[in-house]
Amino acid sequence: MKTRSDAWELLNKYTKNQNLIKHGLAVEVAMRLYARKFQGDEDVWGIVGLLHDFDYEKYPTLEEHPYKGQEILEAEGFSEEIRRGIMAHAPHTETPRETMMHKAIFAVDELSGFIVAVTLIRPTKKIADVDIQSVLKKMKQKGFARGVSREDIMQGAQELGISLEEHIANVLEALQGVAGELGL
Repeated sequence: MKTRSDAWELLNKYTKNQNLIKHGLAVEVAMRLYARKFQGDEDVWGIVGLLHDFDYEKYPTLEEHPYKGQEILEAEGFSEEIRRGIMAHAPHTETPRETMMHKAIFAVDELSGFIVAVTLIRPTKKIADVDIQSVLKKMKQKGFARGVSREDIMQGAQELGISLEEHIANVLEALQGVAGELGL
């Protein structure tokens, strides 16, 4: 079984952009929170979150990401469960989201990036100053973080069987817990 340490090493081998590394960390902590909520394996869910975009810097196209990463993960000995979880985060792969882990990675990917974007426009740039209402307000502004799919965020909450507000609260709580590591 591959460990978080193995995953961290692989992430840093393929990803040099600090923002992408922080995104991996953010998604990891949100996945760990959902693993606890849905009685999943916290380490497996966390590794899926940490590595979901590890190949993106090197292979950014829809034709390559996350497919190239799958080849690397298999060669490195990561389990099929982890590899399938990573495939589930990307709608263009058409990987069915059959498990709660699959639903969670899809649900937290876009939202964690959106919450970071909301944080960075705050005067303090501190995630402690972000609340559910400020995230909801920015979601209504189509010009803000326009690359983030609001539809995916809402669908993610729906697939998890929780309200959008609860989903935002959960991911916000997870990210606030590692504010220092995220530089927020």
